[in-house]
Amino acid sequence: MVWGWPRRVNWVKKYSKIRIFTGILLLTAVLVLPFLKPVQQYLSIPNQAVALNNSASSLDMPVLGKNVTIDSSGESIQAVDSSVFYPKKQGNSQLMYEAAGLPLKKVDVSVLEDIRVIPGGQSIGVQLHTLGVLVVGHHQVKSDNGMVSPGEKADIQVGDVILKINDEEIKKMEEVKPFVEKAGKENEALSLTIKRDNETIETTLNPVKNKKEDEYRIGLYIRDSAAGIGTMTFYDPETKNYGALGHVISDMDTQKPIEIHNGSVVRSKVTSIEKGNNGTPGEKQAKFSVKDKKIGSITKNSPFGIFGKLNKKIKNGKYDKPMPIALPHEVKEGPAKILTVLDGEEVEAFDVKIVSSVPQKFPAKKGMVVKITDEELLNKTGGIVQGMSGSPIIQGDKIIGAVTHVFVNDPTSGYGVHIEWMLQEAGIKVKEQSKQEAS
Repeated sequence: MVWGWPRRVNWVKKYSKIRIFTGILLLTAVLVLPFLKPVQQYLSIPNQAVALNNSASSLDMPVLGKNVTIDSSGESIQAVDSSVFYPKKQGNSQLMYEAAGLPLKKVDVSVLEDIRVIPGGQSIGVQLHTLGVLVVGHHQVKSDNGMVSPGEKADIQVGDVILKINDEEIKKMEEVKPFVEKAGKENEALSLTIKRDNETIETTLNPVKNKKEDEYRIGLYIRDSAAGIGTMTFYDPETKNYGALGHVISDMDTQKPIEIHNGSVVRSKVTSIEKGNNGTPGEKQAKFSVKDKKIGSITKNSPFGIFGKLNKKIKNGKYDKPMPIALPHEVKEGPAKILTVLDGEEVEAFDVKIVSSVPQKFPAKKGMVVKITDEELLNKTGGIVQGMSGSPIIQGDKIIGAVTHVFVNDPTSGYGVHIEWMLQEAGIKVKEQSKQEAS
């Protein structure tokens, strides 16, 4: 027994060394394998793929090597070469990667109904009417007891929306004054229903008589509308739905998204361009009147733009027929064009470059980085300027998205949003359709 003990110890030491060596090998494999090209190619193969049923769409699948084949099953797609497949009709199919007859990877493919819309590019005037009245500031009222702000005392904050006063809905600024005067004269408090972010709050406010003006005040600056300019992105001639801007409209004082009751769009004319420089974004100067004939309504103000219906067809003189759209994975780095207005109402096409594009699977902003390459546009604007938001981006013969933001330190470049997410906001839910098709 005594002579066997050293041998056992040696065996335990050897076993520990083997475990350590095996662990190092495994750790090395985990760290190195993801950087090997064949592994990267395999990991780049999606589990699911979506295509639209039009001649402009294609599925370009990653290639794993000469010994690996990609076979299709189902009638919704057809192969044009070893790694490129085109939609044939709506439905579901599968792609199978095989090597020496052994399956390596399966890809579920959904071919959806073709989606075509007319690109915009027109300069538009926008007027939004808020849901209730928006609190944009506090002010002091000179009363018998000194300077006081009744609104601030009632803990009403900048960015709050006053929905009701004494259980009566408030939609316009002028509807507030009669309540204030009556409560002040009768020495009664106002019962307010406030919306703060996603929370509804009940509070009371006591109007104070302004000694100088001899009128009752609530110590709040309020607003019920906002106006500005932007660019039309797309228009669906069948449903008359449109999308514009590509980003949410926020209040200039509170910097919070405006919750709208309703709104309207009108035509606008670009009168001049304030050129952008590093650190200072440029701006389109345009004129429009809210009294002008409305060309459409605004029913939604979302992170992906404003949406509603147009009263009649609009034309840009460049691309006035419905065009197919590109899904995020179809957008390629390289040349493209944007449609926008620099003078009057004339829509022009300008050269840009897609620097990068994220093949997003879920709605998200900033899906593309866009760089202006057109010399004429650079000379006139310096790059992307305010008022250009919503300018449609066209690559090949597809609408791929819209310009949304400019890089402050590099006005020649900015972000773009994929057209799919704007279409979803307008009621065309491509991703939901794909899930239904796949189920």
